[in-house]
Amino acid sequence: MSQDTSAPDAVVVDETTVVVGPSLLARLGAEAFGTFFLVLAILGAALYSVGGLGTGTIGVALAGGIALLGGIAAVGHVSGGHFNPAVTLGAAIGGRTAWADVLPYWLAQLVGGVIASAVLFATIPSSALPVLQQSGLIADATQQAFLSATANGFGEHSPLATATNGAFSFSVWSALIIEIVAAAIFVGVILGVTDKRSNSRLAPVAIGLTLTVLLIVVAPFTNAGLNPARSFAAAVFAGGWTWSQLWLFVVAPLAGAAITALFYRAFAFAPVQDDLLAEDEVFVVDEAAVVSEGTGAAGATATAGAATAAAVAEEAATPAAEVPTAVETVEVTETVEVVEAAEPAEADTTGPDASDPQSTDGTAPKA
Repeated sequence: MSQDTSAPDAVVVDETTVVVGPSLLARLGAEAFGTFFLVLAILGAALYSVGGLGTGTIGVALAGGIALLGGIAAVGHVSGGHFNPAVTLGAAIGGRTAWADVLPYWLAQLVGGVIASAVLFATIPSSALPVLQQSGLIADATQQAFLSATANGFGEHSPLATATNGAFSFSVWSALIIEIVAAAIFVGVILGVTDKRSNSRLAPVAIGLTLTVLLIVVAPFTNAGLNPARSFAAAVFAGGWTWSQLWLFVVAPLAGAAITALFYRAFAFAPVQDDLLAEDEVFVVDEAAVVSEGTGAAGATATAGAATAAAVAEEAATPAAEVPTAVETVEVTETVEVVEAAEPAEADTTGPDASDPQSTDGTAPKA
């Protein structure tokens, strides 16, 4: 009986990058879609709230929060559910998103937001513009003037100043502070609820409700930016004064996100990179690793069970495993001497009388 004592086969992996999950193109498409949905909901609800005709501040806030919740639930597992350049920057500084994805994500988010604004701009009824101008709700009977009501602004262009005919307004410093603080809270909640150590299954709900609350608070100040893609999308078609004030609604959210991310990295940094709500995507292995594969039926089962890229990456991330040496097996066979007793022969009834002590030939009878 023989026994296979050879060492198991080994596959050596050196400096391997195992890619799991959607491609960059798929993630950019998800970001563009999510930002499109978010901007369409916020600007669409705000556009027809001029003069109290629409849903108002509460409706705009709910539209933004619910749209964000739906977008995250739909494609958050693909791209991480950023839909906001400030969130992308905060995730990158916090170590939760690769820096190589920042610029592509920003581009996809801006494109998605602009498309949403273009859809609303193209559907504005021209017949309503003169009526709105005569009512004093818009300055000019143009689509640009109508869309400017959704843009972010401060000073004389803040919603409170417009509602009070300039009696009250917020200065540039007030707008800057409120936008920084709101963006910092928003990004902080996102980094917290999407951290693997939080084990929160209600992350999309928490993020959506947080945006809803912040939109309600910040709306009287600046029409609630918090998202450079949203502010840029409104300014593209509104034009005019919106371009001169756009800088604040780009700088403030990015600054707030960076501040929160630095605190997160300092006090709650998770060493494993996970792109917010996205599934684990990329594992980079710098050390040589040995992945052992068994032989035979048992080895085939083990190999099939560990065939996923995530398992390979996890095993490869550990130090090189020591391949077990062959075990020498000595088969000892004990020799046992068996003595068999001879059986007495049957009596020959045809020969001489068996009872005769001596046969006719003078020999003793056979035993």
